[in-house]
Amino acid sequence: MSASHPSPLNPVAFLQAFIVQSIKVAGQLGSLEARDRLRYIEHLGLAAASCLESAGREQQSLDADAPLDQDRYASLIVEIKNQIGGKFSRTSSAPGYVSVVNHVCPFGDAVMQAPELCRMTSSVFGAIGARNFGYAKVHLHKRIATGDGCCEARIFVEPALAQGQPGDEYQSRDGTVSSSLVGGEDPELQRKLSDTWCANRKTTKHTAPAIHMVAESPAMRAALRVARVVAPTDASVLITGETGVGKEIIARTIHALGKRHDKPFVTINCGAIPEGLVETELFGHERGAFTGAYDVHHGYFERADGGTLFLDEINSLPLAVQVKLLRVLQEGTFERVGGSQTLAADVRILAATNQDMTGLLREGGFRHDLYYRLNVVPIDIPPLRRRIDDLSALANHILRRLSEKYGVAEKILGSEAWHQLVSHDWPGNIRELENLLERAFLFTEGPLIEHVLELPGGTSAGAPADGVNLRALKHQAASAAERRAIQDSLQRYRGQIRAVARELGVTTRAVHQKLKSHGIKPAEYRHPVAR
Repeated sequence: MSASHPSPLNPVAFLQAFIVQSIKVAGQLGSLEARDRLRYIEHLGLAAASCLESAGREQQSLDADAPLDQDRYASLIVEIKNQIGGKFSRTSSAPGYVSVVNHVCPFGDAVMQAPELCRMTSSVFGAIGARNFGYAKVHLHKRIATGDGCCEARIFVEPALAQGQPGDEYQSRDGTVSSSLVGGEDPELQRKLSDTWCANRKTTKHTAPAIHMVAESPAMRAALRVARVVAPTDASVLITGETGVGKEIIARTIHALGKRHDKPFVTINCGAIPEGLVETELFGHERGAFTGAYDVHHGYFERADGGTLFLDEINSLPLAVQVKLLRVLQEGTFERVGGSQTLAADVRILAATNQDMTGLLREGGFRHDLYYRLNVVPIDIPPLRRRIDDLSALANHILRRLSEKYGVAEKILGSEAWHQLVSHDWPGNIRELENLLERAFLFTEGPLIEHVLELPGGTSAGAPADGVNLRALKHQAASAAERRAIQDSLQRYRGQIRAVARELGVTTRAVHQKLKSHGIKPAEYRHPVAR
């Protein structure tokens, strides 16, 4: 008896094999002729198409009933197929014609044993096309199932353009889709099949939690734009920024906008755990693993299964734990402390640090290979002093939240309070702002907060001169923010004007003009030890 090598045992592989073998065995037993198998799959695809289209429209915030234009149709079918396990992308298009290509079949390599399953792609693309354009012809020019190495689907939505082209035709009349293979839909059969598809969708539908992000400044808009792009993927993200800038909010936003939004979001502050306990907290331990381990302990990776694990202060991880974390990122597996059973980790990793990692890497305090695994997509959150444009929106948002928290009428800031806010450096960033506003909110009896009390550290911002209006305050705030941004850049680049100009996106002449207007001497930043 020759040795066999079974496929890896996992739910996806099992379902792929089950579906493929069901079609194959039905043909071998004679219960379904080849054409009958195609008709069977075509009916499934036609029934699934309407529910898949509705789900796709919801996800892309498209009107539920309005016909799609060709561009949105192409985006929709690509998104639908990628959501169910494909890797589709658009290749080319012209008026009346769309072409998409795919390199991963949702049915896996086993589809080669039942190439009839490709009919699902044709019927879903064709039915959605027919509903929106009245007509569609789908030609599967290339198929993984027949050894082409990829799938290429060509969809014609103009009958004149489709004339003479190979493919299967789909038409819609009075809301009913018919195809050249099965003719008109069997209303009763389609109703039963659609009920199954749509019922499954309803039971698995979840609403992503709302996350409020204030992003008025260009820097925060850029950070949020990156978060939105990376959210639907499983790419690792490293979020950097000072303490209190809102790194966890960015992490929660990525989780909420991603496909794991209905699964756990688990956060762990690596710097707050004693070094000897970090490994067992992350990976868990078996009973009897060490003195006092009376029960099995499920670590953060197990608790975050299927969801997102946010590792804050990742720079604090001991080197020994870094090795084990690297293995999880590379192989998706780990063992509990004291255990021998290998566990799978279906977890997305988001990490954050409030330190410059360059020094740690240079000194050997953090592994380079782990850093590159974590830093696939970097997001830097600037300190509040460098995003003064966000201050007004942040303050108003915090005040509204305080009003809800304490069940009282909303309060607003007066001109003197605003002056204090825009004149402060905010070393504690947003946490400091929240603390300060909450204290002012509690100690102000009326609706107008004229003072934000004494600023933390015993410093007073002082009152504005008589007659200072909001426009003057904004100008003053912008000038202060500009000065701080230049000073921060000079500090980072040790007074190198060209580097500062490059970072700020201006000319060297503009930098020299700003230095003169603010009375800043770059030479003082070229010798940081003497300062």
